[in-house]
Amino acid sequence: MKRYLIERDIPQVGSLNAEQTKAAAAKSNEVLRELGSGIQWVESFVAADKLFCVYLAEDDAIVQEHAQRSGFHTTRVIEIGKVIGPMTGHDGSSRR
Repeated sequence: MKRYLIERDIPQVGSLNAEQTKAAAAKSNEVLRELGSGIQWVESFVAADKLFCVYLAEDDAIVQEHAQRSGFHTTRVIEIGKVIGPMTGHDGSSRR
């Protein structure tokens, strides 16, 4: 599967309380179950008015389908080509 970064513009998403966050995650998980094994939510990063999500998916079409069914509009969907980190700079170490 490919790795994608999904940017979502969601006003005041950073100020959602725990119950609202739990409900949003539950809705996303429900749709993921419906879509099957072609998509997986890895993690999300919350900012004031943006949500950045990392997904594994067969293609961007299934990412868009998840967004449509769950009601979480995508601003941008970007396929991640490579991942680098602190260990990338060390000899003999690299990540995908």
